Amino acid sequence: MANSGTETAEHTPTMRVLIYSDDAGVREQVRLAIGRRPAADVPKVEFVECATAPVVLKRLEDSAIDVAILDGEARPAGGMGLCRQAKDEIYRCPPVLLLIGRRDDRWLGAWSRADRVLAHPIDPVALAGTLAEMLRERARKSVVAG
Repeated sequence: MANSGTETAEHTPTMRVLIYSDDAGVREQVRLAIGRRPAADVPKVEFVECATAPVVLKRLEDSAIDVAILDGEARPAGGMGLCRQAKDEIYRCPPVLLLIGRRDDRWLGAWSRADRVLAHPIDPVALAGTLAEMLRERARKSVVAG
């Protein structure tokens, strides 16, 4: 029975994770921290990378994104404002993990309506663990809705 979670993950389709940052280095750090699978009991992830806010909004509307990771320090459109806009404008907006510049900015994460908030510099263990939690929650909601 202990392997049932892993077996389920093996038969589950790939989950799509959107990564938004204008900085290719930040997007790479996020990808490397997560790897192909952030935890053994969740499906493999497919990354959808975006460098501009209009592309993020289009992908969130047109694609089956399971979780979005937005860089709050992106320029010219930061992830905080983009998160709030997406939550206001996109029907069934996927959960958002917001990367903020300082731990003291967590209140901005609440303002943006982000589902989870992590601070730069990126901690690979915290990022992978938080994303795995979000993917588990998303998978549970998909089973209940489907």
